[in-house]
Amino acid sequence: MRIGLGGGCHWCTEAVFQAIAGISNVDQGFIRSDPPEDAWSEAVVVTFDPAALPLEVLIEIHLRTHSSTSRHKLRGKYRSAVYVYDAGTGVKVGRILRDLQHGFDEPLVTSVLTLADFKASDERFRNYFANGPERPFCKSYIDPKLVLLRREYGNRLRAVQVEAAE
Repeated sequence: MRIGLGGGCHWCTEAVFQAIAGISNVDQGFIRSDPPEDAWSEAVVVTFDPAALPLEVLIEIHLRTHSSTSRHKLRGKYRSAVYVYDAGTGVKVGRILRDLQHGFDEPLVTSVLTLADFKASDERFRNYFANGPERPFCKSYIDPKLVLLRREYGNRLRAVQVEAAE
C-alpha cells in the first residue's frame, strides 16, 4: 500500500519512516493535492505492508513526529496531511484521525487529501540523514525525532535501528 505523509521538512519525515519496520520504500519530495491544496508541499510517499505495519500505527507515528497540532506560519511549505490515492482510504484515514485525536491536548490540524501529484527531490537531497547523520541539521532536527521513535515505538523499528539505539 502507498500513502503520502506531509507535515514537516521532508528530510525529517524521510528519516523517520526509513527507520520503521514494514515500510519497503520512502520517496522524498514535493506533493500536492487538488485545489485549493494544490501548492507544492514537502512530503514523502511511503510504500508499506499493512499486515506488518497497520495504517493506524503509521498515522500515529506521523502525527507524533511533526507539529500536527500547530498552525505555524510555514504550513504552506509543510502542510500537515495524509495524502491518499482513493476515497475509501481517505474515509478510513479520517476515522483514524478522529480516533487518535483523543490522545492530543490540542486539535489536530492534519488534513486528509487526495494525492494529485508527486515530484521527487533532487538526488543530492534524498536519503539526507542516511548520507550525513553528523550534519548540524540532522543533529538538531532529525535526532530528536529518532529518539522519540526509539522511546515510544521501539518495537516498530527496523532491527538495525533498534541495535543502534542500544
